[in-house]
Amino acid sequence: MNQGRGQYDFYIGLVLAISSSLFIGGSFILKKKGLLRLARKGSTRAGQGGHAYLKEGLWWSGLLSMGAGEVANFAAYAFAPATLVTPLGALSVLVSAILSSYFLSEKLNLHGKIGCLLSILGSTVMVIHAPQEEELETLNEMARKLVDPGFVVFATGVVIVSLMLIFVVGPRHGQTNILVYITICSVIGALSVSCVKGLGIAIKELIAGKPVLSHPLSWVLLLSLIVCVSTQINYLNRALDIFNTSLVTPIYYVFFTTSVLTCSAILFKEWQHMSVDDLIGTFSGFLTIIVGIFLLHAFKDVNFTLSNLPVSFRKDDHVANGSVSSNVYERFNHDEENQTQSELPSVEHFSLRRNGSLTTF
Repeated sequence: MNQGRGQYDFYIGLVLAISSSLFIGGSFILKKKGLLRLARKGSTRAGQGGHAYLKEGLWWSGLLSMGAGEVANFAAYAFAPATLVTPLGALSVLVSAILSSYFLSEKLNLHGKIGCLLSILGSTVMVIHAPQEEELETLNEMARKLVDPGFVVFATGVVIVSLMLIFVVGPRHGQTNILVYITICSVIGALSVSCVKGLGIAIKELIAGKPVLSHPLSWVLLLSLIVCVSTQINYLNRALDIFNTSLVTPIYYVFFTTSVLTCSAILFKEWQHMSVDDLIGTFSGFLTIIVGIFLLHAFKDVNFTLSNLPVSFRKDDHVANGSVSSNVYERFNHDEENQTQSELPSVEHFSLRRNGSLTTF
């Protein structure tokens, strides 16, 4: 009975995690379009500390979509381990990339399509080899986990790093370095996931009729979650306003996932009982996702499709005795010369891009 119930919870968590990725991936597009609309109106940009986006309906639509995604994500953490739910966040990157190509004119080329496929494969591998989460039934058990010396050191380090980035590094380099605001969102996100996990336990106890509301930890977790999520929304908006969505989304995913997996390993000790095969599979899956995301966005400005591969075999090209006919290579050499001549004027283009968002990456 317990095994059947556990499998049932697994599939509920899986469906909720996928739904969350769809909502969150769409929210990036809606919020970005709202911020772009405000920029055209001449309003103070969010990256400069402005809050005019609070009056923009499209931005609120994106926020509501993200809220729906976070609610689904919240519920998913209550039913499934963080090491299952978090890697599936890669799907939000794919949704964001695909929608960006349609609504933000950010083209998805062959590299991007291969990156999408690799991200899906990597997520699948991580799910298959995900470690088993330690079962926590009560808030008292969660409280003992939270006061564990390892987690206390980790949480203290996260708070110190976040405060330094917010008050020291952010004002100086936040407008030019894409990693500043994204790092703030990511490291704080690790704490917010811990709060979500604890509140999920509290909700289960509340449904079971236990006096959860009188437990101090419930209110501490709720207050901490509000502070963490508010901070994440603020600095994620700044990053989206300053930098390209196709850069913000994948970097945020990699940093956030790494922070959550680290926090989960320290708090729930998920990695202690894993076999060598599962360890290799988990890390391989995560690296595959990173490679996929890199391909998805690093070459987004390159117009590369199947039709312009270096050598294309046409109907009049023949292969004899295991070697390609010489006219293929003559055509290929001729195409290379033409391509070299056509690329010479593009030096100015690349020099302009160096002064744009690419230098911030």
